[in-house]
Amino acid sequence: MTTAAETTSLVQSVDWLAVAPPVIVATVALIILVADLFLPQERKPLLGWATIAGLVAALAFLVPLRDGDHSTFCLTTGTGTATACSYTADYFALIIQFLVLGGALLTALLSLGDTRKLPAGEFWFLLLSSAAGAALLPAARDLATLVVALEVASLPAFALVGIKRGDRRSSEAALKFFLSSVVATAVTLLGVSFVYAATGTLHLTELATRLDDVPGRLDTLAQAGVALTLVGFAFKTAAAPFHFWVPDTYVGAPLPVAAYLSVVGKAVGFSGLILVTVIGFPSYADVWGPALAVVAALTMTIGNVAALRQTATRARSAVRLLAWSSVAQAGYLLVPIASAAYSSDDQIGSTVAYALMYAVVNLGAFAVAALVSRTSPDNRLSDYRGLYATRPLAALAMAFFLLCLAGLPPGIVGLFAKVTVFSAAVDAGLGWLAVVMAVNVVIALYYYLQWTAVLFRAPEEPEAAAAPAGTAGTTPTLRVAAPTSLTAAIALTAAVGIVLSGAPQLVLRFAAVNLF
Repeated sequence: MTTAAETTSLVQSVDWLAVAPPVIVATVALIILVADLFLPQERKPLLGWATIAGLVAALAFLVPLRDGDHSTFCLTTGTGTATACSYTADYFALIIQFLVLGGALLTALLSLGDTRKLPAGEFWFLLLSSAAGAALLPAARDLATLVVALEVASLPAFALVGIKRGDRRSSEAALKFFLSSVVATAVTLLGVSFVYAATGTLHLTELATRLDDVPGRLDTLAQAGVALTLVGFAFKTAAAPFHFWVPDTYVGAPLPVAAYLSVVGKAVGFSGLILVTVIGFPSYADVWGPALAVVAALTMTIGNVAALRQTATRARSAVRLLAWSSVAQAGYLLVPIASAAYSSDDQIGSTVAYALMYAVVNLGAFAVAALVSRTSPDNRLSDYRGLYATRPLAALAMAFFLLCLAGLPPGIVGLFAKVTVFSAAVDAGLGWLAVVMAVNVVIALYYYLQWTAVLFRAPEEPEAAAAPAGTAGTTPTLRVAAPTSLTAAIALTAAVGIVLSGAPQLVLRFAAVNLF
């Protein structure tokens, strides 16, 4: 029979301040969906500014949460003592939420002048809906909430990729993205069910305790569940062999959506991986540690070799090169997570620091790509030749972003981030992985530096046969007015990158988290 104490233990209050960031984003998304029905076409741009206002408000609510851990939706005893919580806004969650909401905000800036041919209301609603799920995930502390948050972040992203109506390439990209994601989610759910069957709980803190004492007959089931649970999160990070959807999806999606997936999608995947491995499955580090180390090596190698092939001809898509670069960067990001299985030191701060650096410079690179696409819709590598002659500031910004991704001065923040990740592997005794990373960094130098050099080459002369009479031997005019929001996005990411290159310790200190 249920006692009075047990009955009252089911009653709990909700900490609305803790859940404010994702709730604000979701609320604004619903408001925009309804407002779109009543706004005339000429006033649709207001929806974009409302999106930006909502994301700024959500970011502002992160400030009062810095004073300590805020937990809600907790299991409590009869005396009111919390035993396990489903939502915890700790320092790790706040950093990832800052990254997610900041990435969504920069994506909105990129999109303000790029939604002329897209259904504005649907676009902003889907972007905010995905951002709400992405902001929920790093604070989730049970497997059910993690999977729900992962799907809330993913489902709107499928529609965003295919939102260019009548575009065959966009529809194909959305279908590939959707089908591969559904398979990954199904595998993850199977793994969660195995873990639940072996432990009888879904809360991460309780899983860490119960997996220490799994009966021998259920040990194989628990090991299989741990491995399968990681699949969905590995898919979101674009880790090999779950990376095959990335190039076609990035090329087929609207360019701001590709930028969003490259940063926010990765933040979702990596935060989920960190939570389930470090908090939920530390007892099975001997299962996920070696697996993630091999996946990290495979991911960075496949990504860099494929990116190298994109420079074989200047007709290749610059966005496709950024997509393969994104896969390679995912391999570097996996290294500290794998290292956490071998070292008692907290290695997670290295992944968080690298993710923050990557978010800034990658969004900046996509912002410049969006600028180039306004005059060259195909966005080929050859379209960047002579960019310094027509847009010197944009060319300098792009060169800086590429050097940051390569880890070369003056992109000091990129160099520090790579050194931090390299040190994590060495400290954990993964010397072979550190060597693989060093080789891949050298490989990446080639295509990053080649693209950088293209920016400063003299523009190609138009062929006399193709040029109108009287224009032979002249330089084509590529100067087109850029939207203020796009210019602001480039300037903001460049400014942050320069500041962090001057004081890289700022991001390293900011990302110093301890989940234990």
